[in-house]
Amino acid sequence: MAKKVLTKSTEEILWDSANKLRGSVEPSEYKHVVLSLIFLKFANDKFLRRRQELINEHKEAFLEIPEFYQAENIFYLPEESRWTYIIENAKQEDITLKVDSALKTIERTNKSLEGALPDNYFSRLGLDQSKFSALLDTINNIDTLKDEAHDIVGRVYEYFLSKFAIAEGKGKGEFYTPKSIVNLIAEMIEPYKGKIYDPSCGSGGMFVQSLKFIEKHKGNKKDVSIYGQELTNTTYKLAKMNLAIRGIASNLGSKAADTFADDQHKDLKADYIMANPPFNLKDWRAENELTDDQRWAGYEVPPKSNANYGWILNMISKLSQNGLAGFILANGALSGGGEEYKIRKQIIENDLVEAIVILPQDMFYSTNISVTLWILNRNKNKRTLEVNDGIKNYRNRKGEVLFMDLRQKGEPFEKKFIQLGEEEITRIAQHYHNWQQIDWENTYQNIPEYSYSATIEEIRKKDYSLVPSKYIEFINRDENLDYEEQMQNLQSNLKELFQQESKLKEEIVNVFKVLGYEL
Repeated sequence: MAKKVLTKSTEEILWDSANKLRGSVEPSEYKHVVLSLIFLKFANDKFLRRRQELINEHKEAFLEIPEFYQAENIFYLPEESRWTYIIENAKQEDITLKVDSALKTIERTNKSLEGALPDNYFSRLGLDQSKFSALLDTINNIDTLKDEAHDIVGRVYEYFLSKFAIAEGKGKGEFYTPKSIVNLIAEMIEPYKGKIYDPSCGSGGMFVQSLKFIEKHKGNKKDVSIYGQELTNTTYKLAKMNLAIRGIASNLGSKAADTFADDQHKDLKADYIMANPPFNLKDWRAENELTDDQRWAGYEVPPKSNANYGWILNMISKLSQNGLAGFILANGALSGGGEEYKIRKQIIENDLVEAIVILPQDMFYSTNISVTLWILNRNKNKRTLEVNDGIKNYRNRKGEVLFMDLRQKGEPFEKKFIQLGEEEITRIAQHYHNWQQIDWENTYQNIPEYSYSATIEEIRKKDYSLVPSKYIEFINRDENLDYEEQMQNLQSNLKELFQQESKLKEEIVNVFKVLGYEL
């Protein structure tokens, strides 16, 4: 029997080729190498197609006029920045200088790419000449326009960003939010029309998936506008390139900047916010800085020891009158004390919290902790959502919060990670929307070990804790057992045991010293 041959996808072939650069270049570096080259090839293919169209239309006189390309959302490429020129010189010793020059020329010629492309990046990395040439050959074999309906370049970008995030591992890879989490946020808050904002946009994944949501539901991408901000300069460039390659217009501010110290969108009122800000960010402001910032007007000043509630209040301040926000935070934000408690209490009393959803563990590539999806709603009165396939009427529940626990959901991904499948995301979002709908009496029911709709009065009785396990019924759980209290007791006991262990080690060292031995 003939042996079945497995054909590798374009993404896998490229990944194998890119991996040959490993050793001399860190993953955090070579992602910019590969993604910049893919951008160059894609921009070149679209440029050449448009150029041929102009020739076919007998408009040869306009071939070198940038506006005749840019009007069609295509980047104009001077000769020295075209992929054909790069390939012709691929074996030359100065090829990395030529790539740097090509990127700089494209950015200078196309204002929409300002600040998007790496600057004098390739020549300083000291790339292995033969491996780099081999990578150029691999990318050269990709027809980026062959199957535009399946967005081959977008797929490659998405694949590489996730792979790089996994490769960089814990403590890194913050630039990427796993696609299934972004899809869940989009399906729940439904960003059909208006302004979308992400205060820590990373490589722009929230924006890409929100527009894919619009396409999937037959909406119009022209009905939304994109606003974002990113702190790290290389990631800021990644985001601009990631959006540019898909033809997505955006305002990511004039530069990479700290959202708290240098807000690039001070007057923005967004209809939708989608975000995955850094978890438990410490020392995000100095002791006496930002104490009178307008973003926390009416609330306590967020503690400088943890930025979680700084992010929350920043997003609340950016919401329009009917705005919705869906964002990810570490679970500790659900029950913290001090200023966090006071802020959380005020947010709940202001009836801004709509849903709290605990996600499965091991969904993130940079941390294995379980995290929470928060959904905030500026207007929980009745609202109408117009979409191409009909009108959805939602009676957003005033004075109620939906708690959901997804820790038993998900499927294995890349061996050690968990992701939510498309069908599961649809079921989760539908459960949430059933809860929202006007006729919720007929469609929504609390489900033990999965969901519970709590009133603000019930939350008051739990001292404003937003921990879902305090509300959701767990059938196999001891009714009288407070799990949070038990965990705090366990933490205290472990701390005591560690102190005892340290003391015991110290005593053993002293005994050996008395005997004349050093450990």
